[in-house]
Amino acid sequence: MLDIVEIKRMIPHRYPFLLVDRIDTFEPGVKAVGIKNVTINEPYFAGHFPEYPVMPGVLIVEALAQVGGIAAFHADSGVPMIGLLAGIDNCRFKRQVKPGDQLTLTFEVTRAKGQIIKGKGTATVDGELACEAEIMFALQAI
Repeated sequence: MLDIVEIKRMIPHRYPFLLVDRIDTFEPGVKAVGIKNVTINEPYFAGHFPEYPVMPGVLIVEALAQVGGIAAFHADSGVPMIGLLAGIDNCRFKRQVKPGDQLTLTFEVTRAKGQIIKGKGTATVDGELACEAEIMFALQAI
């Protein structure tokens, strides 16, 4: 399991855009499973929507991409890298995500060629599918 301190060593995102609270499963270059606790204190709920708070779908996909960046992480590369979003395919939203929900974010690398990483991401709440997408990103030295 990786805590928030270890996550912050692996990806450059910071509040309010760090959307992963914990990593429960980590197989470098293969797979990662993370947790995002969704709370009413998230800054986007002030406007999305004040009377009916729903986590924006684009942020669910971003959370999946952050877990993908962790799945693709290789500490032995010796060069600090950042994953830049390069594509999203076959993205579907199946359920709303609301304050109080706990998102389980799974990303499995399906292809890694050079600096390009592709994978399949799923976000679930209590075992129910909330979102699925194929995500591609390019690793860039920073």
